[in-house]
Amino acid sequence: MSGLYLSRGLYPSEYLRSTVDYILSCQQADGSIPWFEGSYADPWDHVESAMALSISGEYQAAERAYQWLQDCQLQDGSWWAAYQNGKVQNDERRETNFVAYIATGVWHHYLITRKRDFLAHFWPTVSAAIEFVLTQQTSYGEINWAVDRDGNSKEDALVTGCSSIYKSLECAYNIATQLGIDKEDWLEARQRLGTALRQHPERFDRTWESKARYSMDWFYPVLTGAIPKNQAAAHLQKRWRTFVEPGLGCRCVSDEPWVTVAESCELVMALLAAGEHAKAVTLYSWLHQWRDDDGSFWTGYQFSLDILWPEERPTWTAAAIILAADALTEHTAAARLFTRVSLLEEPLPRVVPVSADSAQ
Repeated sequence: MSGLYLSRGLYPSEYLRSTVDYILSCQQADGSIPWFEGSYADPWDHVESAMALSISGEYQAAERAYQWLQDCQLQDGSWWAAYQNGKVQNDERRETNFVAYIATGVWHHYLITRKRDFLAHFWPTVSAAIEFVLTQQTSYGEINWAVDRDGNSKEDALVTGCSSIYKSLECAYNIATQLGIDKEDWLEARQRLGTALRQHPERFDRTWESKARYSMDWFYPVLTGAIPKNQAAAHLQKRWRTFVEPGLGCRCVSDEPWVTVAESCELVMALLAAGEHAKAVTLYSWLHQWRDDDGSFWTGYQFSLDILWPEERPTWTAAAIILAADALTEHTAAARLFTRVSLLEEPLPRVVPVSADSAQ
């Protein structure tokens, strides 16, 4: 299928049901969600898939996913880079943006379900994760991208990773506010990180080749609110022709003829954050040609060779499709999480949550 045009109130539940079922089919008995059957799970992409389950009304499955993270959290609040079959698959490093992302997922699930007991249950996990991440913030504001297996800092920073952390700090602060816990220091850390992202590009990619060829470095500061809305459209326009291939999607990197579905979906949400609704709708409409018969989505398309590449259908790509659909249609109470910045000044009022039945 191609040319799926979405607008507010027209969430394609029936069309996406098989996509949800694909993610569920990959979820393991322990709650982890690997990239695909037989692969490994990493904390960031695992949370991405859990958020898609929340949108789809699969609340128990989503909560099992977060429980898995709580169960395997390390004593210092972090997680290893990857896990497989109940064991650590990659113990070479612990990445700060991976660790922080649980705050985004937990807040996202709360916005949809309004289950305060869920929020309270995962507060210690979120708090420990954020405290670990902030141990890696430098005096300039950026956050080191990882620590090695011995806990030594890998002293450089990534624009995309720090942008993701910027959103996670917003969500973590909101969780604390909702629970009546004072975390002004987290807000201050977020402000310093935002300043680094906006004003100090020299603090990123100091020890390796610039990552500016990656599209995520271009749009993630918009997607996560580091670049304010009044500057976002102009920022995206500057490199639009570099990264966007008409009729196909967004390139992963500027110098390769390869569009990827997940990056395209994230760009859809960045466009919504920038107020570029028409462009977002159009871009999303191109992506369904990469859908497989079982509802999963291929990673990407190499248009010079005319092949789907790699031959993988990740759960997190399917999840990105669902997240973008929610953002376009405003289907759930979490639909605007990635399209606007919202820092709570006081707890949200109690409301009746969307039921699982009505979300499917």
